[in-house]
Amino acid sequence: MGQPHRRVATGAALLALLPLALTGCGLGGGDDAGGSDSGPQQKAPAEEAAAKSRERVQAYLDAMAAKDVDAGRSQLCAPAQTAFDDAATGPNGDFADHFTVPQATITDVRSGPHGQEVSTAVTVAVGSRKATRPLLFTVTRSGADWCIAAEAPGGHTPEPATTP
Repeated sequence: MGQPHRRVATGAALLALLPLALTGCGLGGGDDAGGSDSGPQQKAPAEEAAAKSRERVQAYLDAMAAKDVDAGRSQLCAPAQTAFDDAATGPNGDFADHFTVPQATITDVRSGPHGQEVSTAVTVAVGSRKATRPLLFTVTRSGADWCIAAEAPGGHTPEPATTP
């Protein structure tokens, strides 16, 4: 009679511990099990990165249109500021005196291999001639702040909007 009693006691102990083991593996229904509550927490940093990147690039585009070199420089990461100072007001620089920027639009923001990639369409006018060119800005986090690390010709085609 001792053997069946031991089996029943072992079985009862295993059944009592099973919910705890499943919760620890993420299979239980508890709040800490990694269920649907983890989605918004994971999205928040990505949404913040996209918003901060958009803000930095928009400030740069506004500075470019206003020909405010100091405001443009302040949007850049420290290593990019030296190159900016050398090229910004040159003949093909973003802040060159001989052209205006009547329109500059952010067309896409997405995560890339080196930070957030912000695609833009910048219209440049020289006299009555206008040309729109795509520019791709890479925005990264520098300590607690965000800054533009790079600017290059090109950009991404906007991703289609998704409806929930």
